[in-house]
Amino acid sequence: MNCDYYRKPRLISEIGCNHKGEMKIAKELIKMAAIYCKADVVKFQKRCNKELLTVEQYNAPHPNPANAFGKTYGQHREYLEFSSDQHKELKEYCEECGIEYSTSVWDLTSAREIVSIHPKFIKVPSACNNHYKMLSYLCDNFDGEIHVSLGMTTREEEENLVKFFEHAGRNKDVVIYNCTSGYPVPFENVCLMEIKRLIEAYGDIVKEIGFSGHHLGIAVDVAAYTLGASTIERHYTLDRTWKGTDHAASLEPEGVRKLKRDLMAAYAALTYKEKEVLDIEQVQREKLKYREH
Repeated sequence: MNCDYYRKPRLISEIGCNHKGEMKIAKELIKMAAIYCKADVVKFQKRCNKELLTVEQYNAPHPNPANAFGKTYGQHREYLEFSSDQHKELKEYCEECGIEYSTSVWDLTSAREIVSIHPKFIKVPSACNNHYKMLSYLCDNFDGEIHVSLGMTTREEEENLVKFFEHAGRNKDVVIYNCTSGYPVPFENVCLMEIKRLIEAYGDIVKEIGFSGHHLGIAVDVAAYTLGASTIERHYTLDRTWKGTDHAASLEPEGVRKLKRDLMAAYAALTYKEKEVLDIEQVQREKLKYREH
């Protein structure tokens, strides 16, 4: 029997904007994640860009023109944005494929739109975990899990955030994620021991501790799971060389498939022996164990 300390791992393949604004690619990513990768969840992003960005930010050129899908940053973001109806279509397609749908919301308008289609959980990205007007709306109007990343967040901001959910009576619906905001993040900046700190500080207060990684490879994610992060989130793409800022720090389908395999192997292995000498060992004991002659 698995050690009670470990929940069964939940793997989120974050598509984000890696669909390049194309519904066909988004659906291919969903189908691949469900059937080939065997991920548990696919996650998108929802922004109301004119609410989220200042006029100056909206009309400024993209900081990296090679990754731009429009002449201005606002046009670039609009090109990558799916409408509320399209998100509804994506959720229905997820249900057809047998995988859970979710979305990160970056502003109040997007939160309202995604709440209306009733996913099982909604994610608040690190950039918005101090957007208390949006957080209040989610607490009051959404009855699913609320997931929050803690990248680029001070300890004081983190404490205030957890206290906010406690005061709202929603802390047991909250999953908080250890996260370093960088793309990609070098291993020395992943800081996995933050998972232990979060468990010690908030493990009895919130529902669960997760890990959202932007590093390379999959070894770190298995380590995160063994440290107690039961939900693992990784960016996911069909091709890491595609145009866009997130592809380079994403896993391709084979990487997600292997990560799910390794997480489930770790889950199966994290047990105590049910008896001093297991049945599988008994045959070897009789054949190999040293005996005095």
